[in-house]
Amino acid sequence: MKYKLLITRDIPDEGIKMLKACKQIDLEIFPGNEKIPRRELLKRVKGQDIILSILTEKMDREVFDAAGPQLKMIANYAVGFDNIDLKEAAQRGLKVSNAPHPMVSESVAEHTIALIFALAHRIVESDDFTRALKYQAWGPKLLLGTDVMGKTVGIIGSGAIGSAVVRRLYDGFGVKIVYTDLKHNPELEKRTKAKFRTLPQLLKESDFVSLHVPLLPSTRHLISTKQLKMMKKTAFLINTARGPIVDEIALIKALKNGDIAGAGLDTYECEPLIDCNPKDKYELRQLPNVVLTPHTASATLETRQAMSRVAAKNILTFIKGKRPPNLVKS
Repeated sequence: MKYKLLITRDIPDEGIKMLKACKQIDLEIFPGNEKIPRRELLKRVKGQDIILSILTEKMDREVFDAAGPQLKMIANYAVGFDNIDLKEAAQRGLKVSNAPHPMVSESVAEHTIALIFALAHRIVESDDFTRALKYQAWGPKLLLGTDVMGKTVGIIGSGAIGSAVVRRLYDGFGVKIVYTDLKHNPELEKRTKAKFRTLPQLLKESDFVSLHVPLLPSTRHLISTKQLKMMKKTAFLINTARGPIVDEIALIKALKNGDIAGAGLDTYECEPLIDCNPKDKYELRQLPNVVLTPHTASATLETRQAMSRVAAKNILTFIKGKRPPNLVKS
């Protein structure tokens, strides 16, 4: 049997080579690095047996209907899968896979720590200051930041990424680790002396709060006005997970009012918009105590190639009539 496969955006070449080598696959790739327009997506999915989707493409009933009854699988090029309607997919008997790899955790952990240090040492502000030719002389109080060493780092979600952040900070900078999750992580506690806390306890204790939970109904706006007011005024919030975990309007108010010291964000509530309401003149972009990156925490060549291979392997395993190694439970 020949399988028609649509990749909704060009991905790193190692996975593409694996798929092209399979004679059972008739491959179509939407060209370029820009998001496929919704109308174009609905047009191109028609008649496809498998869709290799990107995180930015919503895989829902409309897409499934447009594809047709022969659609068999959605292979997501991402660790997360909140872009896929899993309930609808299950009702139609569609297989859904994601693309986790140890490299993803390592890259996101590195990016998280980069944001922590950028905030603590005011790297972006210092760069802007220097480029604007404002630097005239060394000064004892010029752009004073804060040390990371000896501080308390609060990790919300102690899975692979959260644990990778903890290990690096504990080994390299002697920080105190507190964490919260649905259950205790004995291995993390033994390895790093991390202490389990409730969410309110963690927020009150931490100098840096880093989010590492999936986007679920229970985690949407997990951090809002109430939680931000629990944090120290000297604390920083870092989000490399999913944007809607943080109530963006509440965060902007907290940053403007000085309720917290700053934020490092790689994801946004109304992504790709940096602010949910452009009429507010993109306030996040104007705040000097915020470091913004465009959802690139896992954007290293090594990691994105690894994800490409994982996505391809899921598809090739399915074609062979076997269970894909990264099948998502509905």
